[in-house]
Amino acid sequence: MAPHDLRRPFKRAAISDQQKRRELSLLRQAQNRRDAQQQARCLASSILSLQSQVPEPEPQQSDIELETVPETEQESGDLSKDLDVRRASKLRGPEARKWFARQLMLPEWMIDVPDRLSQDWYVFARPAGKRCFVVSSNGTTVSRQRNGSILHHFPSALPAGAKTRDGSGSALSYCILDCIFHELDQTYYVIDMVCWNGYSLYDCTAEFRFYWLNSKLEESGACNPPSYYHKYRFSAVPVYTCDQSGLYAAYSGVVPYVKDGLLFYNKHAHYQTGNTPLVLVWKDENCSQYVIDTDSKGQIPSQQQVVLELQDDGKLVTSDNPPVLFGCLDGDIIQKSGLHSGNLLRFAISDGGLSFVDGKLEKADLNYLGKANRARTFADSYSKVVFQFMVRHSPLKIDDLVAPITSPADQENKPNDIEMVG
Repeated sequence: MAPHDLRRPFKRAAISDQQKRRELSLLRQAQNRRDAQQQARCLASSILSLQSQVPEPEPQQSDIELETVPETEQESGDLSKDLDVRRASKLRGPEARKWFARQLMLPEWMIDVPDRLSQDWYVFARPAGKRCFVVSSNGTTVSRQRNGSILHHFPSALPAGAKTRDGSGSALSYCILDCIFHELDQTYYVIDMVCWNGYSLYDCTAEFRFYWLNSKLEESGACNPPSYYHKYRFSAVPVYTCDQSGLYAAYSGVVPYVKDGLLFYNKHAHYQTGNTPLVLVWKDENCSQYVIDTDSKGQIPSQQQVVLELQDDGKLVTSDNPPVLFGCLDGDIIQKSGLHSGNLLRFAISDGGLSFVDGKLEKADLNYLGKANRARTFADSYSKVVFQFMVRHSPLKIDDLVAPITSPADQENKPNDIEMVG
């Protein structure tokens, strides 16, 4: 298949599956009303109270940052409401990682360019580092990684984040920040705000959350240099409206951290736990060291490797909801290898590659390699597999992102000058 033919299924001539899911996700969040305050309290209590766990070996960079989580609406809500601190504290290993990973809002990989990119989306350069929740409450601050292990336990200038001479704050005062810890400058870069001073922002739009993030973080003194009552510095990332100027500023602009791709946020998106098509990640060699997935030795394999979940009937599926079928595993291999439903298995995409019809997967040429790393919690998502396939054959380039922004249809209501949020 010629390279220029490969991307035809992902073009926007017809609405792609990812675009449809974006529209459905916005519709669902408008219909769903949840007890956001209770959800925030549950998460804060769990992060502060869970016993410290010895983290298991973590997978490579691509798995740590972008391992997908199923967007199971009912399951996510049940976990947040019903799993109290006592039950959560008993979780270990994979179950603990699953619970914590489901609390974060995780991006899909960009496999098509969203409609109304310049009007409805923000963009910023994602810092390289460890994704974590930071919670301040009752005079202490704790950061926990996606596998549930404690990253740091420290005093901070966040509300109720340190036992100062002035007290440690009200019992109802607590904060939950979605951060990336950047090792080189020992800074927590705040990419989203879940709760501030006891006020939940789960059901607030990204537009409002980013506004509060910038104003409240600066007011608190958390952006000040480290001190006795403030061990680590916090910093907001520069967020831009995704017009042409903003996109280039995020892509080429100088930032104080190492970049790991670009994150795109729909302005109307609430903080949805699990994977969501309303947040997208995109990267190329100019804005990330990690574009193509590497193996356990840090080398790029000659063939793309994917992780899929084995089901009862031998079907091999992604972690999406609903899951995307990639093929079936031969019964003899299942029996000889002692495999069971729910196992995560590693495959190479052979020379036959992936075949698409009308933008959807029709066939995958898979070669079984063995079980996935036991530190893996979920299979790959469909968007990750397709993005990696595109990177190897015909990548979605920065010019492809700019093209619809500069088209007449997307120029309507476009701001004249660069707009930086906050």
